[in-house]
Amino acid sequence: MTHPRTTPRPFRPGGRSPHERPSALFDRVCIGTVIALAVLWVVPIAWAVDTSLKPEAETTKLPVTWLIDQPTLEAYRSVLANTDLASWYLNSVLVATLVAAGTVLTASMAGFALSRVPFRGSGTWFWVILAGIMIPSQALVVPLYREVQSMGLLGTYWAVILPQIPTAVAVFVFKQFFDGLPRELIEAAQADGAGWLRIYGRIIMPLSRPAASAVAIFSFVWAWNNLLWPLLVLTDSQLMTVTVGLATVQSEFGIRYAQIMASAILGALPLLVLFLFFQRQIVRGIAGTGLK
Repeated sequence: MTHPRTTPRPFRPGGRSPHERPSALFDRVCIGTVIALAVLWVVPIAWAVDTSLKPEAETTKLPVTWLIDQPTLEAYRSVLANTDLASWYLNSVLVATLVAAGTVLTASMAGFALSRVPFRGSGTWFWVILAGIMIPSQALVVPLYREVQSMGLLGTYWAVILPQIPTAVAVFVFKQFFDGLPRELIEAAQADGAGWLRIYGRIIMPLSRPAASAVAIFSFVWAWNNLLWPLLVLTDSQLMTVTVGLATVQSEFGIRYAQIMASAILGALPLLVLFLFFQRQIVRGIAGTGLK
């Protein structure tokens, strides 16, 4: 009885096939790109922290160096003592929280209607909302300002909060997420006599926590970092947000680089803490909404 003749495989160093080599090279390129982007992101933050810990005389010393002869927290003490930072923090937390909550509520309802509620022209309205993504927010500043002014809301929290709630991207995120949910859930609820409001509140929203978390976090960060709109509609220093307040502080400090960097670090610190605590929810929300 003869056995079939087999062709011996050629020896390759490392035991990898030619098909595996491009994949390994691609992995190395991806890792290198991630490392390069991480360095580009971390170095400015490290430089800001380093500068904020220097005495003012050292910030302008040449040649520029990372080393600090006498580290000090004087810049942070000066910013905290000469500004209403605590009040600005509270204002930013209030504004960003209400914007995030309003965005999740309105965008989820709009996304649910476009995804599950049958009505005439739903596809057209969806494309109209998507067209809103293409419009830069700066182009809407003047119309929004005139609208808020006609409503008598200038100089109030509502002037900052209400225009930031409608977000076309959030509607798109929720619609994409709702499209992936099984239709059998809604059909079973309708068979039990549930209306659209009950289906939305009792079935859809509990299942959409990843999408809601992602939208809430991104809306919170956007509202916290927004400078142009609060700067236009707020005149009372007691109502200023962190970004507006620190912008006025920086103009007052002039070339005091240590105090400018200290104010920047204090303004960004809450967002860094937010990301560290909720990074898993951010990743899950993005992965579950089709934004890949």
